[in-house]
Amino acid sequence: MTEKTIALIGNQNCGKTTLFNALTGANQYVGNWPGVTVDQVIGKISKRDWDVVDLPGLYSLSPYSAEEIVSRNFLLSDDYDVIVNVVDATHLERSLSLTLEILPMGRPVVVALNMTDLLKDEGISIDAKALSAELGVPVIP
Repeated sequence: MTEKTIALIGNQNCGKTTLFNALTGANQYVGNWPGVTVDQVIGKISKRDWDVVDLPGLYSLSPYSAEEIVSRNFLLSDDYDVIVNVVDATHLERSLSLTLEILPMGRPVVVALNMTDLLKDEGISIDAKALSAELGVPVIP
C-alpha cells in the first residue's frame, strides 16, 4: 500500500489535536487556548500506512506568528497528499476564510465540520451537503 500523508489544518483551538489523537491513538496534549500545538506533530493511522500531521493553528496563509509560519510553510511544500481542514462550526465564517484560501492550491481537501454538537444545543444546524456543494469538496460533520 502506498503511504499517504494527511495534513490537519484549521484555526487555533478548533479540535485538530483531538482529531489527531482519535485517528492515531496518540495522546497529544490538548488545551482550551491558542498556541498549545507550536510545531508539527506526526502520527500514524492504525492499520494503515498513512501519516497524519497535526499542524499549529492558523487563520490565514499570511502568517503572523512563528507557529502560523510552520503551518503555512508545510502547506506550501509537497510533503502531503490531502488536507483535512478542521472547521469550528461555532465560528463558521472565520473558519471558512482559511478554507477559501486553501482551495485554489489545487490539493485534495476534506472539510471536517467540528463542534456541531454545540450548535445543536442552541437549535442551529449546518447543511453539510449544501456546504459541500458550494465549496466543491467533501464536508463531513
